[in-house]
Amino acid sequence: MSIRLAYGKNGLSLNLNPVWNVQVVEPRFIPGAVDPSALLREALQAPIAASPLRELARSGERVGIIVNDITRATPSPLILRAVLAELSHLPTQDIVIFNALGTHRPNTDLELRGMLGADIVDTYRIVQNNSFDPATQVCLGVTSRGSEVWVNRELMDCSLKILTGFIEPHLFAGFSGGGKAIMPGMAGMKTILSNHSAANIAHPDATWGKTQGNPIWEEVREVAGMAGRTFLVNVTLNRDKAITRAFTGDLVQAHAQGCEFARQTAMAAVTAPFDIVITTNSGYPLDLNLYQSVKGMSAAALVVKKGGAIIVAAECWDGIPEHGLYGRLLREAGSPQAVLAQIFQPGFQKQDQWQAQIQAQIQLKSDVYVHSDGLSEQQIRDALLLPAPSLEETVATLVERYGPAARICVLPEGPVTIPYIETRTD
Repeated sequence: MSIRLAYGKNGLSLNLNPVWNVQVVEPRFIPGAVDPSALLREALQAPIAASPLRELARSGERVGIIVNDITRATPSPLILRAVLAELSHLPTQDIVIFNALGTHRPNTDLELRGMLGADIVDTYRIVQNNSFDPATQVCLGVTSRGSEVWVNRELMDCSLKILTGFIEPHLFAGFSGGGKAIMPGMAGMKTILSNHSAANIAHPDATWGKTQGNPIWEEVREVAGMAGRTFLVNVTLNRDKAITRAFTGDLVQAHAQGCEFARQTAMAAVTAPFDIVITTNSGYPLDLNLYQSVKGMSAAALVVKKGGAIIVAAECWDGIPEHGLYGRLLREAGSPQAVLAQIFQPGFQKQDQWQAQIQAQIQLKSDVYVHSDGLSEQQIRDALLLPAPSLEETVATLVERYGPAARICVLPEGPVTIPYIETRTD
């Protein structure tokens, strides 16, 4: 039985014994738009619960366009060209493009050109958010949950903020897209740490596909609402990274419609949990490092038995990575239990603690193996995980452990598919 896994840019073949009890779980495939540029143009001219973008962007005003960084598969060149066409009545100097890094590293000039298009980088001012530098931020007040709201100062100097991105289920914010372009994308570290606190990450509603009642998503929406005039430009993508739908206009209403569409296509029911779950991190660019690959682990954890095993295939060409504190938090703690004990200490706040916390929570339920060409076995062990140099040999060993009737699930596209245990009512 041969299954093609999303892995890096070229994919990876997984060959399993045909007598094993294997279930492949994939999202419902939606063909990409025949003419994505026309789809975007029509959506910008007839948005959801808002005036057309051209009418909202008034002459003499400064307009900020927020884009995703290199860790996302957003088709930013297509989106930007459609947006900029609607802003053609504005001088180039009145338009600023903001790279929503959150706590990620700045992108290189070469990366920016690949992400956005060389012509756009050469024509427009590009501002990369620096969440670590309070001098670049301005305080907008305090949320209803008590978080101080610090947002990029140059973005707040813009009269209209255009939030671009794509919508898919998210491991603790419910869904991506929407207000996440501003928080954490353009926010300061103080705000991000408060929103991504240990208590919020551990909240039962801070999970895939859940927005209402999710403390993280609800505060993200509140912060975005404090940022002034916004216009949403979000898309959904299929497994080929092709645009399937566009959701533009009012931040709340357009995002809600996009989330519902993503829910219907990305979330897949299974009847019972599995002994072994083999997943990916959706291939390039999302599997660029181990930090991002926690998303693949988290999707698999939804349907693995307690005491079961998860195997993640992620290229990790960017390593752990070396930037940020995720790897250091794991390495210094020495065990998943110690990671959680440290994070839940009163007053503890560190960059990337949320990703370490989620990984540790998963490891209390199951073993986690990693297959990666970009990491050494020692790097994987230092991250408290188990190396899987050969996927097939690792699966065979686990089948010996759990028995010949072991239930095996394969998520070839990783967190593009969000499986869940179907609750029967009969």
